Amino acid sequence: MDEHIGRAVVGVDALQDRVGELGAQITADYTDDPPILVGVLKGAFLFMADLARAIALPVEFDFMAVSSYGSATRTSGTVRILKDLDVDVTDRPVLIVEDIVDSGLTLAYLQRNIAARGPRSVATCALLVKDGLQRTELDLAYVGFTIPPVFVVGYGLDVGERYRNLSGIHEYVGPPRR
Repeated sequence: MDEHIGRAVVGVDALQDRVGELGAQITADYTDDPPILVGVLKGAFLFMADLARAIALPVEFDFMAVSSYGSATRTSGTVRILKDLDVDVTDRPVLIVEDIVDSGLTLAYLQRNIAARGPRSVATCALLVKDGLQRTELDLAYVGFTIPPVFVVGYGLDVGERYRNLSGIHEYVGPPRR
């Protein structure tokens, strides 16, 4: 581990257990109509892979890449779509798979954007929600963990494209990235 990685906020065992629970809950909720999982790149890719394996249904995958951070540790407040959906979601259930919810502005934008495409339903599964930082009311169907409002890395989350490959989720204590 390097000096920029602080304490574990969510350990490996807790992650595996909770992802399994979320997968079972999603399986039960969507038994008759499996959803399209829409992963938010890049941060949610590891979570989505593990979640998809925990869902006992024939789900489809697609991805969107959005940016509101760049390489900084604070959101810019402006959302840009870098990669759009490849599949048509019209009249189909969609489950957005998000890594972390800070202010909630990016997720609210994504929810509106996907809802405008005419899906049967739109729900969201967020691995992490930072306690007390949301600036908008969000409908989160599934939440893995509520964490303190600290900057975290690991399990897909990064700073400047680094530390995504950590098995657990850790506080980032290094210098601010701009």
